Amino acid sequence: MASRTRIERDSLGELAVPSKALWGAQTQRAVDNFPVSGLRMPEPFIQALALIKASAAEANAKLGLLDSDLALCIRDAALEIADGQHAEHFPVDVFQTGSGTSSNMNANEVIARLASSRLGGRGMRVHPNDHVNMGQSSNDVVPTALHLAAAMELHKSLVPALRHLHKVIDRKGRSLSKVCKTGRTHLMDAMPLRLDQELGGWAAQIQFGIDRIQASLPRLQNLALGGTAVGTGVNAAPRFAEQVARGLSRRTRIRFVEAPNHFEAQSCVDASVEMSGQLKTVAVSLMKIANDLRWMNSGPLTGLGEIELPVLQPGSSIMPGKVNPVVPESVCQVAAQVVGNDAAIAVAGQSGNFQLNVMLPLVAYNLLQSIALLASASRLLADQAISGFTVKRKKLEAALALNPILVTALNERIGYEQGAAIAKRAYAEGRPVLEVAAELSGIDEAELKELLDPQRLT
Repeated sequence: MASRTRIERDSLGELAVPSKALWGAQTQRAVDNFPVSGLRMPEPFIQALALIKASAAEANAKLGLLDSDLALCIRDAALEIADGQHAEHFPVDVFQTGSGTSSNMNANEVIARLASSRLGGRGMRVHPNDHVNMGQSSNDVVPTALHLAAAMELHKSLVPALRHLHKVIDRKGRSLSKVCKTGRTHLMDAMPLRLDQELGGWAAQIQFGIDRIQASLPRLQNLALGGTAVGTGVNAAPRFAEQVARGLSRRTRIRFVEAPNHFEAQSCVDASVEMSGQLKTVAVSLMKIANDLRWMNSGPLTGLGEIELPVLQPGSSIMPGKVNPVVPESVCQVAAQVVGNDAAIAVAGQSGNFQLNVMLPLVAYNLLQSIALLASASRLLADQAISGFTVKRKKLEAALALNPILVTALNERIGYEQGAAIAKRAYAEGRPVLEVAAELSGIDEAELKELLDPQRLT
């Protein structure tokens, strides 16, 4: 055992730590204390923590509070972590202390060890609290990392994915602008519309989703850093938070600013709750679109059979030849997960007691998972379902010809009651409404053809 562990110390005493681990005693205590889920904090959250530590070291050096050599070593070590190195040295479970102190100290300890090794024989040792955590508290660092990680992932991943989905839907719709189909309300036949109009509704849903996210982003780009323990800023230099926000803005090319009210920024997670609600709305939109695709693809013989989705895999282990709408099904499951994540975030948002929310790791995990899932699902829906589906035009045309609801177009000429009689007879006899209307309405056939033309009615 002696060769496999080393002794580390913190304010509670000594503790054995794996000899190859870059973390120290506080991280090890968290590993021992929280063997809960096996889920670790998401990579974007660890990246955000590292970027904060790098920018904080630069800010403290610029303010004359931290030796420049120490600051340089801390910055370089933190940037290695931000680049994805040393990921195996962040073992703390998501379901840890509610402030995320364990994850903050995990970052402090790993960066301190890496930075100390860079100092070589100059006799200087980097301390995780005194140097890496200078001017900070877990209570402002973790909310800052939450906002930073979410904003970066939204800018980098989800918003571009939604824009791609919008583009694919719009392009597909424009290619089908001459195709009419039977509309449906209550899952029952209704007046006709064009496929570009139907897909245009989907595209608008996605665009509004993008707009909602962008409208909420400014509040997510307010950073709690500078409030330290309870929001008063004790032990932080007056310009520290401003300097760190500038550094983070420069590195990410996203405008981050110090929170206008540190007590709000640390005592609640309202900005995350708000953004999660916007993500839930996007999830609801994706599920609506995916379910429309499932219905339109249903059959092929006994369903609606309006379109045929790309064939991606066999659909059954027992029924040969069966093919299922697997991509829309995947998207619907993602949507359900995001709705569930939002419910958990809403509960977590209520768990701010006085000056601190104590479910920060849960909020970070769920919010970042929702962003990642929606980004992947949006691209999947665009590229593996919408861009490649084909339209069964003859079936659409045949269904339109027999649609008795077309008689609605005659209301102004013959009135609702006579129109209803024509519709009922056409449906009962399985005849086109044009034929029945010609017999009962007194309108000549040429005019009826114009009045009942589905393309004109759209």
